[in-house]
Amino acid sequence: MQTQTPFTLHNTSSECAARRGHVTTRQGTIQTPVFMPVGTQATVKAVTPENLYEMNAEIILGNTYHLFIRPGHELIERFGGLHGFMNWKGSILTDSGGFQIFSLKDLATITEEGAAFRSHLDGSKLFLSPEDAVQVQQSLGSDIMMCLDTCIPYPATKQEVIDSTALTTRWAERCRKAHTKREQLLFGIIQGGMHEELRKMHTEQLMEIGFDGYAIGGLSVGEEPQVMYDITEATTPHMPDNYARYLMGVGTPKDLVEGVWRGVDMFDCVMPTRNARNGYLFTSTGRVVIKNSRYRDDMRPLDEACTCYTCRNYSRAYLRHLFVSREILSYHLNTIHNLHYYLNLMAGIRKSIEEDNFAAFRKDFYGRLESE
Repeated sequence: MQTQTPFTLHNTSSECAARRGHVTTRQGTIQTPVFMPVGTQATVKAVTPENLYEMNAEIILGNTYHLFIRPGHELIERFGGLHGFMNWKGSILTDSGGFQIFSLKDLATITEEGAAFRSHLDGSKLFLSPEDAVQVQQSLGSDIMMCLDTCIPYPATKQEVIDSTALTTRWAERCRKAHTKREQLLFGIIQGGMHEELRKMHTEQLMEIGFDGYAIGGLSVGEEPQVMYDITEATTPHMPDNYARYLMGVGTPKDLVEGVWRGVDMFDCVMPTRNARNGYLFTSTGRVVIKNSRYRDDMRPLDEACTCYTCRNYSRAYLRHLFVSREILSYHLNTIHNLHYYLNLMAGIRKSIEEDNFAAFRKDFYGRLESE
């Protein structure tokens, strides 16, 4: 049972599975393929909404688990949801909390009813059912919500994968029934581990339930990148053409290029912001480790091909000085650059698909990557 799709397809590549389109939410239009900056706790770390507008970010991600624990969805709802609470005028996607519960597995117990877990902050006992996950996200006011799923560890036995995937299907049915605010979109999450036939089966099961979009979950959990690419490539052909395809928690710039090549429309990852705070910066010619002494008196901008605020105004020498001095401004300027790099990469990908030369773009992308 399919819903009315919020996704519009504009172009397809004649060279691969890449797609160009847009997703419409109640907040506006999101051009795809898109990278979504991660704002775990109602903030994209170290930058303001105005910084994000300047780099043409149209959608960010918030984390249900963390916001459920602190400050609480009821409080956020009183501020008009996340948009009012954090003063963000673009679209917001909230994940279900499933991955965080998986990553805190020593504090969690998964049953048919849901996930019982202890807060990582104070150890208090908490519970999140599929219905709770939808209710919390509806209170948060996100534009795209995710079903609660069970994230499968890697490696896992095939029977463990079968059992966990079946539970995700039952939870997805419950999430759909609990979804009352239909102006907020709800995406289903495809599981199935590293088994191509289980990915196909689960995709078909979720399509039968009917969602507003479909995500590939359970990847980037420790497997080799090529395994992730292979499972993505095996899954996307079974996903409906006229709905958005979201690869969760991915990834490196290479992962984005390879995901688009295989037909993915949406991505998110903490990598650009987390790496920025640790002094690892992405440039058009490779990664820069800004603490290295070679940049001590380097007058060049971080990336001479970049037009971000940081590269327009500051030298590598200054950025190194800030980082080794542990100045807060270092996090701010580095994060602006890394996010701009990611969003600009996606803009270039979109343009190349429109012009049907994504293969040349991909070849040039790899050709320009040199070790710094």
